[in-house]
Amino acid sequence: MNITYWSDYACPYCYIGETRLKKAIAELPAGTSIELEMKSFQLDPAAPQRSAGSTLDRFAAKYGLSTEEAAARIEDISELGRQEGLEFNYATTLFTNTMDAHRLTKYATTKGADVAERLSEALFEAYFSKNLELADHEVLLDVAQAAGLDRQETAAFLSSSRYEDEVRLDEREAARYGVHAVPFFVIGRYGVPGAVPAEQLESVLSKALEEEQAGPDAPEGASCGPDGCRIR
Repeated sequence: MNITYWSDYACPYCYIGETRLKKAIAELPAGTSIELEMKSFQLDPAAPQRSAGSTLDRFAAKYGLSTEEAAARIEDISELGRQEGLEFNYATTLFTNTMDAHRLTKYATTKGADVAERLSEALFEAYFSKNLELADHEVLLDVAQAAGLDRQETAAFLSSSRYEDEVRLDEREAARYGVHAVPFFVIGRYGVPGAVPAEQLESVLSKALEEEQAGPDAPEGASCGPDGCRIR
């Protein structure tokens, strides 16, 4: 079964939601085949290439909160991540443009689903755990190399504009489906918005798998075969 989801590396709930999804998948019966496809969704396509200002100030300004209120909200989100076993340091993240991180993910997909999955996890970790700038090509090269990509080939790729159009195509597709916030998961015929608990994802996964195994529930009309006709 294929699972498609829209996500951004600067989104805390995307990191949490993807972690919960993988926990839910791990609870499926042994041998269940699941393929994940991440689609790009930049929260801020105009974000700078270099970090400017603190996450606390940016969060407070964006949501009209006092510094104290913003700090409390950020800590609440970080605690959600920690409850999933993640080292989550949202307050000290360095917000930058994520276009190159998304392009790199698409490039990694051409090298194999396992490479892309390792890269995606490492990019989230780089941002939320290690507080690195995801627009910094040296950071991206380190992450890519650790995920199994060739450093020189990746450097050449990053110096190009390959997959920018594909990133924008993902975002336009999201808009057509009415997806305006991430994460958003498509599991079978079910759309799941937000970082819902792993238990809810398990339930949706089970339903989708049952429906996939049962096949389409299509109407059956009159038909003829070698042995005659069936009239309904």
